[in-house]
Amino acid sequence: MKRVMAAIVAGFLISSADAQYTIGTVAENLELPWSLAFLPDGSMLVTERPGRLRIILNGELLESSIASVPDVYFAGQGGLFDVVPDPDFESNQTIYLSYSHGDRDANATRILRAVLDGNELRYQEVIFTVEPYKRGALHFGGRITFLPDSSLLMPTGDGFTYREDAQKLDTLLGKIVRIHRDGSVPNDNPFAGRDDARPEIWTYGHRNPQAILFDPVSGNVYAHEHGPRGGDELNLIEPGRNYGWPAITYGRDYNYASITPYTDYPGMEQPLVDWTPSIAPAGMTIYRGDLFPDWRGDLFVAALVERAIRRLDMENGQVVGQELLFSELDERMRDVRVGPEGALYLLTDSTDGRVLRVTP
Repeated sequence: MKRVMAAIVAGFLISSADAQYTIGTVAENLELPWSLAFLPDGSMLVTERPGRLRIILNGELLESSIASVPDVYFAGQGGLFDVVPDPDFESNQTIYLSYSHGDRDANATRILRAVLDGNELRYQEVIFTVEPYKRGALHFGGRITFLPDSSLLMPTGDGFTYREDAQKLDTLLGKIVRIHRDGSVPNDNPFAGRDDARPEIWTYGHRNPQAILFDPVSGNVYAHEHGPRGGDELNLIEPGRNYGWPAITYGRDYNYASITPYTDYPGMEQPLVDWTPSIAPAGMTIYRGDLFPDWRGDLFVAALVERAIRRLDMENGQVVGQELLFSELDERMRDVRVGPEGALYLLTDSTDGRVLRVTP
């Protein structure tokens, strides 16, 4: 299967040298898969948004899902989100799940810590819940990444109708939070010790971030988020910074009304990339494998509306070009990951979702 190029999108000329790849199916018949994680024994964990955690073992999707997954609020954009192994998984068998908890009138994003014991989750502990609870079933955030000190970051989402909260420091909506693995708050968080701010806050002014990652080579943290009608963003995340929503945005409201007259404002960060019209970015990874040498150091963004994967050509922390990949599949892309062998893994967003493997 050959890559298909040729378009100008978001101000970047999309072009590519001729290259070959093969796309194989690893698993199928998944209901709205959301996240994929690799374990040291070569198996994979996959979350299904209705509330199931599945295992792919020896290349086969096991029929039975993992027992004792907590009840999730499955509605709208809510459900079971990320699954991430602990940095010390080989010694403690611990994983972290993010999910929406509650009901339509009162719900919040949570993080659960548990031990994966065979086909069961044991020693479960809720270590974090977004406050305040909100109404509705939109904008939960939910991706998790670990920093080198083993603290974790998670975006929370603004709850859609609570967008003004993204600029308020006394609420956790519209933020990226940082906590320890036991749920305690690091005392070096940028707002720790302030009476007028939640100490968990790492950054603020976010709408609906759908991916966050730490790059161990550059030391950079990247996150992207959905704008309204346009204004999807990729951001370089630095502690204490204000990323602007809803005071600044390149997007418009869904009824085409102006949200704000400003696209920039003093003290608010500009995105590395603005995607207008929206591509609806979902998962994201950075390629550090060996199978595709030309891709090393580049970001890969799954896109739901665009039904493709975007490769962002990165140089010195800046995006210098973009490439549209796998659009020939014509499927909504929910997640993209790099496997331990250097292959690229894709999750398709469907009630009959698939895990796909891309090799040269």
